[in-house]
Amino acid sequence: MAARKINLTRAQLASFLNSQEQIRQFEKLFSTVDQVSQAPDTQGTSISSDSAQTIATQALGEITALKQDTAINYSVVEHKLESISALVKRPRIGQFYDTTTQTAAAINTAYAMTLNTTDESSGVYVGAVTSQVYVDSPGTYNVQFSAQMDNTSGGNHLGYIWLRVNGVDVVQSAFQIRLKGTDGELVAAWNWLYKFKQNDYFEIMWSVSDTAVRITAQAAAAPVPAIPSVVVTCFNLGD
Repeated sequence: MAARKINLTRAQLASFLNSQEQIRQFEKLFSTVDQVSQAPDTQGTSISSDSAQTIATQALGEITALKQDTAINYSVVEHKLESISALVKRPRIGQFYDTTTQTAAAINTAYAMTLNTTDESSGVYVGAVTSQVYVDSPGTYNVQFSAQMDNTSGGNHLGYIWLRVNGVDVVQSAFQIRLKGTDGELVAAWNWLYKFKQNDYFEIMWSVSDTAVRITAQAAAAPVPAIPSVVVTCFNLGD
């Protein structure tokens, strides 16, 4: 929901500002803030989150300059500052998938699940290393994934999946799965909540007890669309 537009007349501005120059600066400030206030949210948005951030940063700079350079009513400035800060906290979300079959070259060895396609990205993005997903803002995020696991030979084999952040395994984040018999298949899917710092990245790791276990992608075959090997979704919970 858009923030309420603030309209003050020149007479009202003159009640706490000391000069025509200060009044003109505040009118310019209101105009900048209103651009952010009227921007829709990220669903169906006509202004990118980067553009909104640029506008908001400009407005915050103007507020800081006014506080430093003029003898104005600080309660009014703080109200505007809080209004802008609320506006720029837009959702951070990303969804990614991989269209290739992923294999393990050796048993009991950690591998990172790769992602070669971006479906949705606003503040959460895949880095130059395609297993690494970055967040541009701090906060608690929900990290979800699904992986199409397959056993290509006889016997029962184990797979392990866990979360790694900034190259370090997250304690108590691993799960074990068991694939039974040739062509034994299952979809491994769960989620983690994790408090990231700005520019942290995460990877979803996997390991197997037998190289017959793989993460399989399948081409479309009517009436079924293509099946990605891995899907990852990550979004900020708002703090």
